Amino acid sequence: MKLNEKLATIQTKFKSKKSRYNSFGKYYFRSAEDILEATKPYLLEMGVSVVIKEQIVATEPVPIMESKAIFSDGENAIHATAIVGVDLNQKGMQTPQQFGSCSSYGKKYALGNLFLIDDTQDSDASNVGTKNVAAKKPKLDVGSEAFKKAKDYITAGGSLSAISQKYDLTSAASKSLKTL
Repeated sequence: MKLNEKLATIQTKFKSKKSRYNSFGKYYFRSAEDILEATKPYLLEMGVSVVIKEQIVATEPVPIMESKAIFSDGENAIHATAIVGVDLNQKGMQTPQQFGSCSSYGKKYALGNLFLIDDTQDSDASNVGTKNVAAKKPKLDVGSEAFKKAKDYITAGGSLSAISQKYDLTSAASKSLKTL
């Protein structure tokens, strides 16, 4: 079996539970560790390995980390990447934690790209759990305490779509959050 056929086999059989919970967005999500754990049964069976390599590719205006998920049979390789910025102004985090958060996020999305985890269909943001989605959402505007939390959430790797699932964003709030 060719390498791309082995990858396609794993992509079609792949199942990974959302074992982590985001209390801000009130949804479950999967981590890079969850994705890697779900691929382990296939590695020996298919005679392949998965390796993640990371490097800083830029430092200005913020550090930018490239995470590369590499799928290999020892001779050939297929890879997928994710590019993530490090938020050095993240409140409550020391610099190693800021880089660690960036690394975790990058790994998750590089692996998601490699194994075709469809964020539009299986998004952290679309996981509304048992919430009543017909209920009116509170308004989120720039300067509010909820906006500050939403900003911190996005800079820590959260998604704007998760916030818009919970809040009715004003145009100013939406524009401001999109620039993060």
